Amino acid sequence: MFTRNWPRHLLCLSLSLPLGSALACGPDFPMRLLDNRDQSLAELPEGNFRFEINRLGHAIAGLKNVTAIAYGMDATDYAEQRTQAEQVGLTTEQQALVKQLRELSDARQVEAQGADLPAELRLYLAGAVAFAADDQGLAAEYFQKVLALPADQRALRSTWAAYSLGRALFAMSAQAGASPDLLAQSRKAFEQTRQLSIDGFSDPLELGVASLGEEARVARIAGDWNSAIELYATQNRHGSTVGYTSLKLLVADLAATPEVKLAELLKGKPVQQLVTASLISRLGWSFGDQPPTEQKLIKLLQSSTRGSLDNADRLAAMNYQQGDYVSAKAFLEHADDGGLAWWLRAKLAVRDGDKNAAAAAYAKAAQAFPQDESWGERRTPDWAFESLQPKCRVEGESAILALQRGDYLQAFDQLYRSKEIYWFDAATVAERVLTVDELKHYVDTQVPAPPPLTQQERDNYVPLSVAAKLRNLLGRRLLREERYDEAPAYFDNVELQHKARWYGQLRRDAESKWWPTKRAFAYFHAGQVARYDGMELLGYEMSPDYATFGGNYSLETPELNVGPLIAEGEVRRQKATVAQPDERFHYRYIATALANKAADHLPHSSQAFASVLCKASMWGTTLQEQSAFYRRYVENGPYVVWAGDFGHQCQDPDFENADKRYVTQVTDAARSALRPYKTFLQIGSVLAVVAAALWVIVRRRKAQ
Repeated sequence: MFTRNWPRHLLCLSLSLPLGSALACGPDFPMRLLDNRDQSLAELPEGNFRFEINRLGHAIAGLKNVTAIAYGMDATDYAEQRTQAEQVGLTTEQQALVKQLRELSDARQVEAQGADLPAELRLYLAGAVAFAADDQGLAAEYFQKVLALPADQRALRSTWAAYSLGRALFAMSAQAGASPDLLAQSRKAFEQTRQLSIDGFSDPLELGVASLGEEARVARIAGDWNSAIELYATQNRHGSTVGYTSLKLLVADLAATPEVKLAELLKGKPVQQLVTASLISRLGWSFGDQPPTEQKLIKLLQSSTRGSLDNADRLAAMNYQQGDYVSAKAFLEHADDGGLAWWLRAKLAVRDGDKNAAAAAYAKAAQAFPQDESWGERRTPDWAFESLQPKCRVEGESAILALQRGDYLQAFDQLYRSKEIYWFDAATVAERVLTVDELKHYVDTQVPAPPPLTQQERDNYVPLSVAAKLRNLLGRRLLREERYDEAPAYFDNVELQHKARWYGQLRRDAESKWWPTKRAFAYFHAGQVARYDGMELLGYEMSPDYATFGGNYSLETPELNVGPLIAEGEVRRQKATVAQPDERFHYRYIATALANKAADHLPHSSQAFASVLCKASMWGTTLQEQSAFYRRYVENGPYVVWAGDFGHQCQDPDFENADKRYVTQVTDAARSALRPYKTFLQIGSVLAVVAAALWVIVRRRKAQ
């Protein structure tokens, strides 16, 4: 579905702008159920027309599905394919003769010149040439002659003849003003085509399936809409795109039919089912705009189906989407225990405020929907896309109720089972709602480490599995919460595991080393790791860092407040796990804070002090932060030759030579303070030396 809000997708704001809340730019983003929980529970997403019509019609036993598009293409392609098929099973001489006879325009001439061909080939070619010459009566005679041959003499052209006979009779009926007798004969010929294909007669052009569409067209001309719909639906069930397209066209024809006639047609169950399938799929909607004829279809369908027991769940869905909840409830009383019926019962229970009944209905819906049922992809009003698998969507909605009642692990499990579909919601619960121990226990017991991606897969940008993403998320969270020994094992590759161990060792050294420069070394290098590998090691999967996008994009994050579907317990948990600071690329602030601590443990007169502050200024994300580091350097640091490009060109800190500055900076300070008194101090020193020497001499003399 398209919506009227498409400019939001195109006219997005640049992420580089200093805005507090900016719309995300770039690729399309998946839907998040937790963003607008009321809307997620209230809406019934549009269905999928292809899926809905797959429920109509029936597969014919023994009739093979199409393996390639053998019809429905342009005439040139079809003629080429037909020519190739005509060569199958023939000798070289027969192939040349068939190709030659195809060029003729006189059927009698074909019959005469093809005397050396088997009867079925000669008669069929004569009929085909007559058909091309628009002599449908003569063509029908030849095709009937083919079918009159003994079965063992027409193995190659039986299905061809029956199919072509049906087409010839249909053309003759059109010339005779839609003769009912000719239309009936045409339908029988197409039925025979299918039976011949089922019986094993050669059918390289898959005419058995094609005959369904041809017969449906005959039925439509004869006014038998119900049969036409069933035939097209059966053709669709056998893999033909012609059946799908034809049903879409029938919906358009029905919408254009006058109300009196349409009301009569809607008494037929197939017509009801087709119209219902189109309505719940919002077929024909464009950018959120309802087709002008749809309200007529809705009104007449509602009138014709009151009290109906057939297709009740779909009729309930149609009424629910139109906001007619009373009618939806009435239809649900007659509906079976299918997934859609229970899904609607859950939604109606939510509307009635009965969350216990809603939770029970959601559980039954999740059990009823097949795991592999898919309604394709859709667009939300905000232009997010959703791969709609009803079972996953039902469990995702159920997770909203689980969060509200405090069943956080159940909510996470329901969202996580959707894999990529609702990964954003699952990630939000994993890193913001669950405690780290709850998450760790879940991962340890239910999410074994998947095989790591090979280097070739990583070079080809093969995405990580959801299991690997979750384990990475846990590893980053453990590092953020200073559980350095536990974190490395959860990262998905050896390189990240080594970096995680190195970061943890540095953070421990920074707190445990007794010598100041050793602590400074650890703080600085921990900051360096945080700055350049922080997204992979410390970043939040979702807000504020969006590691799920590699930090390249961000999303709007609605403010979380206590409400009907958001309990105080969840709000409290989310506030307790908010990023510190709650800024995009928050790990960069951690990096600069660590560099600042490194500077605290270094002599101010050392090159290392100046270099650490220079690096911190380079890492800073705001002008204010960068200015603060430069100001600290100016007020306390030594002169360095690269200070003129401070924060851009920085030397690496020399921690070894920084040790010497603990002594020299004290003596240098004393010399600087005494420099104005240098002359007096020199004279005083000489006098002191002389006095000391005299005192020693006097003492020695007294001792003698």
